[in-house]
Amino acid sequence: QVQLAESGGGLVQAGGSLRLSCAASGYTFAINGIGWYRQAPGKQRELVARILSGGMTNYADSVTGRFTISRDTAKNTAYLQMNSLKPEDTAVYYCNDPFGSRAWGKGTLVTVSS
Repeated sequence: QVQLAESGGGLVQAGGSLRLSCAASGYTFAINGIGWYRQAPGKQRELVARILSGGMTNYADSVTGRFTISRDTAKNTAYLQMNSLKPEDTAVYYCNDPFGSRAWGKGTLVTVSS
C-alpha cells in the first residue's frame, strides 16, 4: 500500500523560504517520479512541480524560478524548496505521483503572510 506523508509547512513572511518533504512507503521516487500539488482555499488542487520517471521536471508558471523540486533516492524522500514566497502561495501542499493518481495524504499547510 502506497503511503505518502508531507511535512515542513508553516507560517512564513512574504519573501521567505520553506522546504517541504515527502516521505514514501510502498512507492519509489527514483522509478515513479514525484509531483507536488497545492490547494488554496476555495480553489481546485493544482500541480506545482513534478519530476517524471525519466527525470524531466515541470513547473507551474506561477512558481518557475522560485520553487525547486528534488528527490533523494537513497532516502526515498522528495523535497520542494520554496523561495521568495508570496501570499498567493498560501495553500495545503500535497505530494503524489506525477499525475496525481494515488490516494492523497493529509498535506502540509503553508501560510505566507504579507
